[in-house]
Amino acid sequence: MAQFPAGLRRGGEHEWVRSGEGGATARIGITAAAAADLGDVVRVELPTVGSEVVAGDACGEPESTSTALEVHSPLTGVVSAVNEAAAAAPETICSSPYDEGWLFEVESDEAQGSDGPPDHAGPTGSQSVATGPLR
Repeated sequence: MAQFPAGLRRGGEHEWVRSGEGGATARIGITAAAAADLGDVVRVELPTVGSEVVAGDACGEPESTSTALEVHSPLTGVVSAVNEAAAAAPETICSSPYDEGWLFEVESDEAQGSDGPPDHAGPTGSQSVATGPLR
């Protein structure tokens, strides 16, 4: 089973969280396992910049030719950015789920530190908290 990358936290069943510099912003995407289960992603629905998201609520949906996956926000806050490049080339979500295939960013008091969302053990049980800037 693949190792969950350092610098990320599990944000739910299929989501990951990378805290930004200063801790107020978090980048969110789906795990490689979830991307592999989807197969060839042909479209992705992303939240709108400026919209409020609530932890646990659905706010995005990558869709393949055979299925779709609801993405739930692991944080409560305001969407500060969406990955327009992934929307234009949704296959990036599968080919680079932890880097170029990120989905959206949230400004939140929960983004980092002890006030952050609880880490959820991934398939490998490994978790870590990001210390560097968002890429």
